[in-house]
Amino acid sequence: MKSFTSRRARAIMVAIAAGSLALTGCSENTGNSSGEKGESQDKAKEQSQGVAYLDAKASTGPAEEVPGAKPGGTVTVYQESGLSHMDPGQIYVSDAGQFANLVFRGLTNFEEDGKGGVAVVGDLATDSGQSSNDNKTWTFKLKDGIKDENGKEITSADVRHSVERLYAEFIFDGPTYLQTWLSGPDYRKALPDGGFGKKHLPDSVLETPDDKTIVFKFDTPRPDLPMTLAMPGYSIVPEESDTKEKYDTAPVALGPYKIAEFKAGKTLKLVKNENWDPKTDSVRHQYVDGFNFEFGITESSQTKRLISDQGDAKNAMQFTGGVDATQIQDVIGAPEVNKRTIKGYQPYVMTLTFNLDRVKNKAVRDAATYAVNSKSLIAGEGGAFGGDVAPNLFAPTLPGYDAKYDPYGRLKTPAGNIEKAKELLADVPASEKKLVFAYANSEAGQKRKVAIEDALGKVGFDVVSKEIDAASYYEQIGKLDNPFDIYITGWGQDWPSAATVVTPIYDGDQVTDGSPNYSHIDDPKVQELIKKALTEQPEKAAKTWEEAHKYILEEINPSAPLWYTKQFQLYGSNIGGARYSTESSYLDVTRVFLKS
Repeated sequence: MKSFTSRRARAIMVAIAAGSLALTGCSENTGNSSGEKGESQDKAKEQSQGVAYLDAKASTGPAEEVPGAKPGGTVTVYQESGLSHMDPGQIYVSDAGQFANLVFRGLTNFEEDGKGGVAVVGDLATDSGQSSNDNKTWTFKLKDGIKDENGKEITSADVRHSVERLYAEFIFDGPTYLQTWLSGPDYRKALPDGGFGKKHLPDSVLETPDDKTIVFKFDTPRPDLPMTLAMPGYSIVPEESDTKEKYDTAPVALGPYKIAEFKAGKTLKLVKNENWDPKTDSVRHQYVDGFNFEFGITESSQTKRLISDQGDAKNAMQFTGGVDATQIQDVIGAPEVNKRTIKGYQPYVMTLTFNLDRVKNKAVRDAATYAVNSKSLIAGEGGAFGGDVAPNLFAPTLPGYDAKYDPYGRLKTPAGNIEKAKELLADVPASEKKLVFAYANSEAGQKRKVAIEDALGKVGFDVVSKEIDAASYYEQIGKLDNPFDIYITGWGQDWPSAATVVTPIYDGDQVTDGSPNYSHIDDPKVQELIKKALTEQPEKAAKTWEEAHKYILEEINPSAPLWYTKQFQLYGSNIGGARYSTESSYLDVTRVFLKS
């Protein structure tokens, strides 16, 4: 484990000892060019470092000051598509995760040192959690004086409610780790009304003995719980403010900022939450007066505005968008512009995912896998600054990544193996060569559409492209009964374990509406390997996860690996405190300020 250099580097236990390995991240980027090829996979390997679970002293606010920070002013945020969700329980996509960093708080959170090092601290909890009973029991104590934006003090009842509401049917798009760990894969049956009625989870599962104490009880060791609870999807929803389905458009803040105005798909205005107490928060800052989001601004327009650095663009930043591919040379070729960028290797693997309910012939899936043109797709993302060819389904940031594992020859033929694809399609009926491709109605989505149509068309596929609203893209392809054969999806580990890649997207128990198992894979051997790995110690588990990985990719092929993503973002000259966030894989929104 790499030690922290901040004043909060007082670990009471180390996640490696508890069974976790590392968290993806990136060394601090100060805005200087890292070369003409973006971040390398060597940099990705450097990001795999130990994660410490920190004590109460380390979890006490205020957060360490950002050098040169000044209060005041409003930051303009450019974003092409609207936010996928604003209800914490529904948050599992990166845009909403960035938003959550400003507005919500959970029991725990990640703290970064700016050099790739990451630790877990107590957020609403006094520390990162106390384990007992061989990590089967975890106890958290709430800090004093935590209030929501309405001034209501948060108690253990609010934490219980936040967990139980995840069992309700209207929560369909968020993570399911905690629910399944507590109540099994059919967790909704354990609490059908999500705790809104008289029934609650039993104390044998979730206990709140007093207003300050929460006790989680599992039937198997869960050493990763502190990292799990740090996910935005497990942020706290105050019980008396919960409006169920309506909460997704008007959530209540516990973080440094709250919603003042929201016009779906158009604008979002965040202002200071006066009831946020910096003394209780060891991670976040509240330097600026607020954030004004402008939706519908394409990446090309964002980049042009930020390159020009005129007027309000000086106070602006990209949120989850990146530098437009066609303007990258304009950025890196101008030192004054290039120093206003952040760069990092992300944990995401982009794949062409097959709907196995519709694309049942493996020869078709294999042919499409050989045919796809990673080189063309990456060019649309920014070339070497946008990503690297992916030979398999595990990212370079994942511990144990094998760069040589390349069953479909992606590295040798990044532009596609046309002959092999045609050979596989030779005996396939024409009806099976017609593929309905779903794509997002964004600039990136349009580029991907062209690349997929071109590559698959060359080998004899008849591609019928269907446009989907970018903001609801994952929601629509996440429906079991969706009308699409193929779609591009991206996934990065939720914390440093192959378990958070294989289990969410290739586990047959996750074949439900809203699940990230977008291929609907449900294979007995995969299920057997998942269950085996989840009961093993880290070293043995790593080998089992790799066995599952190879079986999934070679014997089933539910997703064709396309590329590994990199981040390259731009911000205005008056933005201070900008750096790459190890936790979010974007510009760290928790520490920005305006210089003047």
